[in-house]
Amino acid sequence: MGCSSCATNKSSVPNGCKSNGNCATGSCSSGTKLAVFDWLSNMTLPTGEAPFNIYEVRFKNGRKHFYRNSEKLSISMGDVVAVEGSSGHDVGVVSLAGELVKVQMRKRKVSADSEDVKKIYRKASQKDIDVWQTAREREKETQRRGREIIGKLGLKMKLSDVEYQGDGTKATFYYTADDRVDFRQLIRDLASAFSIRVEMKQVGMRQEAARLGGVGSCGRELCCSTWLTDFRKVNTASARYQQLSLNPLKLAGQCGKLKCCLNFELDSYLDALKEFPKQDLVLKTEKGEAVFVKMDIFKQLLWYTYKEESYKWYKLSLDQVHEIIELNEADELGSPLEEYESEVLEVEEPKQDFENVVGQDSLTRFDTPKKPRRNRRKSKKGNNNNKQTNNKQANNRTKGQGKPQKVENRKPQDKKGGANNNQGKKPNQQSSKKGPQNNKQQNNNKPQNNNNKRRRNNNNKPKTESNQNSAPKAENKQNKPQNNNNKRRRNNNKQKSESNQNVAPKAENKQNKPQNNNNKRRNNNKNNAENNKQK
Repeated sequence: MGCSSCATNKSSVPNGCKSNGNCATGSCSSGTKLAVFDWLSNMTLPTGEAPFNIYEVRFKNGRKHFYRNSEKLSISMGDVVAVEGSSGHDVGVVSLAGELVKVQMRKRKVSADSEDVKKIYRKASQKDIDVWQTAREREKETQRRGREIIGKLGLKMKLSDVEYQGDGTKATFYYTADDRVDFRQLIRDLASAFSIRVEMKQVGMRQEAARLGGVGSCGRELCCSTWLTDFRKVNTASARYQQLSLNPLKLAGQCGKLKCCLNFELDSYLDALKEFPKQDLVLKTEKGEAVFVKMDIFKQLLWYTYKEESYKWYKLSLDQVHEIIELNEADELGSPLEEYESEVLEVEEPKQDFENVVGQDSLTRFDTPKKPRRNRRKSKKGNNNNKQTNNKQANNRTKGQGKPQKVENRKPQDKKGGANNNQGKKPNQQSSKKGPQNNKQQNNNKPQNNNNKRRRNNNNKPKTESNQNSAPKAENKQNKPQNNNNKRRRNNNKQKSESNQNVAPKAENKQNKPQNNNNKRRNNNKNNAENNKQK
């Protein structure tokens, strides 16, 4: 049965009281801290015996006390009652009734005649419940302002929780501190700020975690806030017996102390360690002395290493270690650890094959598959390599037949000219008509020739060899139809080179003629000037 804060709102969203998995309002009968199930509730009492008149009442954050029903009121579990307080009255919820209350009183060592057992006034009226709820709503603001006052006073303490009494006239401040704190001025400031009576109560780190609650590293709620009531001492020796690394970050809980769960399995580990030898014991073998490294308690395996060869560990069973110890006690040396290790048979753990109930576990099963891009890149690279190798082979063949500079410079002109070789004209006629143009082109192409040489040299480097070796088959297939074209190009290049050689001297003579005429004129002018001087 849940309270109103656990219900859903109009939009079917749970409200929640944000209490880390426990009821913070104190009105839930289930899911509370340190709740006890009344398994005797359906059993009737024997004849002539009256029910037990002391009840257990729960307050905020699992705080519980015992109260006597002196007025003989009809009270059951889950009822909200007004009980006696230190001054005034307090409001709480009945958490346990009947014979089980006697068991709880024995655990806490509280007698029925004790002064700590106070009385129940009445069942809480609606007015009492309203005052109680308004007081509970003031707790967060009081805690915030209380921390501000503590900060101004410079006190080394931590205010962890505030609890108001049911009538709203008193508040209890729970704090933690490492040293003794003088909070007399703090009480005055708090009383004047909130107009209430103030009670300061110091708690330990574990009690603070139990009051606030939380989730541990195991994923479950804290043991101290759900079922653990007695806080025993925890030492680092318990971690050593369990072969755990002494890392304070892993061994500490939310309270900052060692985890209480380190003591839960300590007894079983101590029982298992009785059969194991001491870790300081040195094993004497024929190869040398062996030292303990580590152990697996439940598999009964131990690892040893030689003092001289500490880089290699040898896995031995517990029986083998006892055998070597018995030999050493009889002043005999055991065989080398390598022989013992070969005898150890590793027991394979059965693998659990989980069945696929859904049938499709892949999260990307509805995504459209992407086409692979690697094949495209490879095909492009292959075509480019084939083209480069073909061009390089053609260039290498033309080197021995004529100057490669003229051949390369003529190729684009032939394409633009539109098949000049197929028109049936003689090569001498073409060269005679285009002689001066060829000379000009040769002079303009001089810087380009240097660049062409560099390119050829780079192409003749080992890269060409790798490309030729990578695709020899493709070259042979592609070069077959190109052989005829290469022959035609060779013939054309021969004719062009011959025509250029014939035309070159003529063009030089033509260029030298105007220079000779100019020299004659200069000589005539000199002679005339000398004649004039003589006259």
